Amino acid sequence: MNLSSIWSTVYPIIIAILFFEFIVIIHEGGHFVAAKLMKIKVNEFAIGMGPKVLSFKGKETRYSLRLFPIGGFCAMEGEDEASDSEGSFSSKRVGARAFVVVAGAIMNLLLGFAIGLCIVCSQNLIGTTTVAKFADDAVSSSYGLQTGDKIKAIDGMRVYTPTDVNTGFSRSSDGNVEMIVTRNEEDVTLNISFDMEDYEGHQYIKMDFWLLGKEKTFTGILSSAAGNFVSYARMVFLSVHDILVGKYGLSDLSGPVGAVSVVSDAVKTSLSSMLRIMALLTINVGLFNLFPIPALDGWRFFVLLAEAVTRKKLPVKWEYIINAVGLALLLLLMFFVTFSDVKRLF
Repeated sequence: MNLSSIWSTVYPIIIAILFFEFIVIIHEGGHFVAAKLMKIKVNEFAIGMGPKVLSFKGKETRYSLRLFPIGGFCAMEGEDEASDSEGSFSSKRVGARAFVVVAGAIMNLLLGFAIGLCIVCSQNLIGTTTVAKFADDAVSSSYGLQTGDKIKAIDGMRVYTPTDVNTGFSRSSDGNVEMIVTRNEEDVTLNISFDMEDYEGHQYIKMDFWLLGKEKTFTGILSSAAGNFVSYARMVFLSVHDILVGKYGLSDLSGPVGAVSVVSDAVKTSLSSMLRIMALLTINVGLFNLFPIPALDGWRFFVLLAEAVTRKKLPVKWEYIINAVGLALLLLLMFFVTFSDVKRLF
């Protein structure tokens, strides 16, 4: 194996790892900026984990670059312990603390929107849900689908963007879907049996038609980017729903190794594919962090909300214990899905 082939294998993995680190930097940077705005002292802002490689002290904050690009943190005064210091996290009002807690997730969501905006700007046309033309071997046209039909729903799921069309089709296990289309200003219901095709051991609908594109305008670009953002967010919630109802098991989940593999494959495919996966991942991280699960930002926000309502603080001891248990369970889950990822690679 020559250096060129080694590099072609390694560079997509490096890009994937760097992107995940970038997501972490954006997330922790959100906490950092919010803390500074709320006049909360930040003891250390670190990029990476493990031993320090570079470190310097600012006016009140130590900035460090650590050896392993697998995370980072924003350590605030009084964040995990009671402190009467004027600049401590625990001394601030509930609203200020809540803003700092959710700022990381908000930055991830904004990053997802920004990437989506770049995707739309890079396209020649803006995607719609209107059928433009069919493949030569299309079966959907024989079931009554026509050019000019605007897809309104797939198996009961409302469709707004081309991403929604792909999501709706991906949720069918046998190729049989009920589509509602708008034709001549009237809704028409079609039951279509699509051909299926194999991809990495899974069966997916073979989409046998193309969707219409329209000219780009300033408002159209913003509207399309916002629509895709909502579509990506919906995919996250649909995935959680499918896990909760038992459609997918823990063995179907992907951890960091699987996610790096997906991103590296997208890097090899095209810039557009890479950006789409990156947008979905950072939106996933942002939304997941807002779930009220101990050790996540969403749990801390929930605790602060309870404090605002009851006007009583959760004792630091109990908050620490709950977060420690939540973190242990999350690490256990991470170990399990990482083990599953490695098994799938071999």
